[in-house]
Amino acid sequence: MQEDFRQFDAGPDPFGRRWNVKFRWLQTAISIRHADAVDVKFSISCGDGAWEEKVISLPHTALLNLAKELGRTVTDSWCSRLAATWLVHMIETFEDMDKTLVTMSPADLRGAAAPGETGAPVLSR
Repeated sequence: MQEDFRQFDAGPDPFGRRWNVKFRWLQTAISIRHADAVDVKFSISCGDGAWEEKVISLPHTALLNLAKELGRTVTDSWCSRLAATWLVHMIETFEDMDKTLVTMSPADLRGAAAPGETGAPVLSR
């Protein structure tokens, strides 16, 4: 799979389309929507020229718990990679693709952190 979470192709989706994904930003959600989370925004397009925005939200408490469990530090790069991995899962399954903002559950975060073990896609590190 792709090595860069900043710009990559994902898919195919259930309809056979491939999607172009571009990382836009990472920001603490408290500053934009008063939520205790890290939001990661992507723009996606399936080749028709129209871009959609997807914001993947990583709940802060669940993120800290997972980092502690895995013995790692929470970094912007890790958060972006978790969100990108989940976005690939969304595209491939079309789960939550009708939403602009998707909040990952603790189980979603764990799956994105340990791809392949829970059916989550694997992003090269």
